[in-house]
Amino acid sequence: MLKTTLAALLATAALAGAASAECEITLRSSDTHPDGYPTVEGVKAMAAEVKEKTQGRICIEVFPSSQLGEEKDTIEQTQFGVIDMIRASFGSFNDIVPITQTVSLPYLYKSDEHLHKVMDGPIGQEIAKGFEEHGLVPLAYYDGGARSFYNAKKPIKTVEDLKGLKFRVMQNDVFVDMMTALGATATPMPYGEVYSSIQTGVIDGAENNFPSYDSSGHAEVAKYFTLDQHLMVPELVAVAKTSWDKLSPEDQAIMREAAQNSATLQRRLWAEQEKASEDKVAAAGAEIIKDVDKTAFIEAMAPVYEKYVTTPEARDLVKRIQETQ
Repeated sequence: MLKTTLAALLATAALAGAASAECEITLRSSDTHPDGYPTVEGVKAMAAEVKEKTQGRICIEVFPSSQLGEEKDTIEQTQFGVIDMIRASFGSFNDIVPITQTVSLPYLYKSDEHLHKVMDGPIGQEIAKGFEEHGLVPLAYYDGGARSFYNAKKPIKTVEDLKGLKFRVMQNDVFVDMMTALGATATPMPYGEVYSSIQTGVIDGAENNFPSYDSSGHAEVAKYFTLDQHLMVPELVAVAKTSWDKLSPEDQAIMREAAQNSATLQRRLWAEQEKASEDKVAAAGAEIIKDVDKTAFIEAMAPVYEKYVTTPEARDLVKRIQETQ
């Protein structure tokens, strides 16, 4: 059921003010992250380029910090055209666009560069068609970073080191099955409870990217960070099909080009933020374990892939992703 957003939209309308009055077309774009976050800055850069190239005819207003609603709610609102644009994680689309679950499996990508090549090539175009069937037109794929394990007990270099440890994961079946396959115990819990749970021994660790490990304070209570990069989940910038269809082909081309340029910027900003967070936690005493042989970790995912990659089409997609150079 579409959640009512009238109050939120009326509240934010005042923020548009005179700027909107200057534009022939104003597109509202939602993001759950705070102002200054790489995804927010990426869409802002796209907005600036679109405004310049259309001589001010098209304006994109970026609303960060969940001002228009939480991620899953705003996806639904964008599908119905209540919101014009959205930046969201593929993880939030798993129940809407089935292909997003396949391309978000553990250890599917070898590196950030591999992920970018996959998403920027023919496979990315194929994935886009899956969104279009649900009222969304993808414009660019952003970088959401890589999730890795961290814990308070010991350095983790092998699969054997994970056995018996308790890790917090999001409430996601793939995450739970991934931990089981690695011999660890998955403990779903709210993100806000992780710090105290590690501190008191309820869990031994968790998994996330460097910026989250840093900003959450988890590095203070779980000093062993294993750079295994088990999960890389793409981010999406999309526009409502209802809003897209109102644009001329020329304006659509401007939007696409600006979105692609913004992806280049966003990825650079994300890499800079990751490096800054890594340096910060290392300086504070965290031990970063980089000499990890991922082969055994990848092989342990066999039952996970068997469970979630169940069709010939999905198996072919996984094969093509793995073979992308």
